[in-house]
Amino acid sequence: MQNEFWHQMWASGVVGFHQPEVNPYLKNYWHKLLPSVDSDHAGEVLVPLSGKTLDMLWLKEQGHDILAVELSQKALDEFIAENELHRRYKIQDLEHERFCGYELEALRLFCGDFFHLTKEDCKDIVAVYDRAALVALPPEMRADYAKHLLEILPEKTPMLLIAMDYDQSLRNGPPFAVSEQEIHTLYGEHYQVEKVQEDKFERKGVETVESTYLLIPHSK
Repeated sequence: MQNEFWHQMWASGVVGFHQPEVNPYLKNYWHKLLPSVDSDHAGEVLVPLSGKTLDMLWLKEQGHDILAVELSQKALDEFIAENELHRRYKIQDLEHERFCGYELEALRLFCGDFFHLTKEDCKDIVAVYDRAALVALPPEMRADYAKHLLEILPEKTPMLLIAMDYDQSLRNGPPFAVSEQEIHTLYGEHYQVEKVQEDKFERKGVETVESTYLLIPHSK
């Protein structure tokens, strides 16, 4: 999966993966990921491969700062324009040696390659919300993605992960099929993986299972 593929997707406007409302699984299960969080000092959440998701604004409303990482400048520009953030906040260009993007109240919007993200960038992260990152990557990239994520996160950082599974031979991704077993393989050494939601539906003629997982760091 080359970066150019995603640039072409955003340029074409064919972004069916973008949801026009806040993800209901996020609303239902975020409090279980961080049950004792102080809404006035909720900490920073990493949203990898964020697109222009409205989920970032919902997380902000819960008191979180957001670190979003997105390859497409167009996606971030649309996020700001469609939500009229330029009318509500002072927006500054991001000053960073590896990323362009924007900074505004409680939002750091990094435009660039996720693999350029560093431990220093993520030093204040308290949780990860992954709705569209793991499933956006083909199998040969997912192990590298998970490895890099674990390397840059502070210890004991929990994660809310939403994934799809289906017969990949019947339809190609993205979103790609990611099985529960693969999630255990990628993250099981560091996390207790708990499936909290499973929904079955037909997507473009293919039976699909969408599952929500809480990844809670092992105590030892």
